[in-house]
Amino acid sequence: MSITIPVFETDRLILRAFTQADFEPMAAFFADPVSATYGGPCNREDAWRKFAVYSGHWALRGYGPWALEEKASGQFVGISGLWYPEGWIEPEITWALMPGQHGKGFATEAAARALQAAYTHFGWSTAASVVSVTNTASQAVAMRLGAVREREVSFRHGAGYLYRHRSPGPVVV
Repeated sequence: MSITIPVFETDRLILRAFTQADFEPMAAFFADPVSATYGGPCNREDAWRKFAVYSGHWALRGYGPWALEEKASGQFVGISGLWYPEGWIEPEITWALMPGQHGKGFATEAAARALQAAYTHFGWSTAASVVSVTNTASQAVAMRLGAVREREVSFRHGAGYLYRHRSPGPVVV
């Protein structure tokens, strides 16, 4: 099966399909306790399964998360995109950054572009983000995106807040 994953850009990032080279940083991310609000920590084999799901999501749903590549360095810096696996609450805008990439605005920049793509390229009429109650950095990203916290929810990684995104206007990052 061949799928075409569209490539989007921001001023500093390329949102692209994952490659084999992205696995090593993802395995390190999933081995770190910081990944607890994103399904980790886990061993290398489980990290591979989580990593493979990203490409599979595209094949099964026709949309999914992108790898984030910093234009200036070519470095893989994180993940952001569209997420709605079986059993999930509702279609979501997701993001996570690799260690050392926080505090640079990458999550907000990438998620804003993913949100815009959800509405204009993929035809979504609504989008949410589920953020762990302990992940204050991601809560701040959701608010910078203009999302409104609707309610507390339970999800497989514990308690979270469901943030509702408004339909974006033109891409401004």
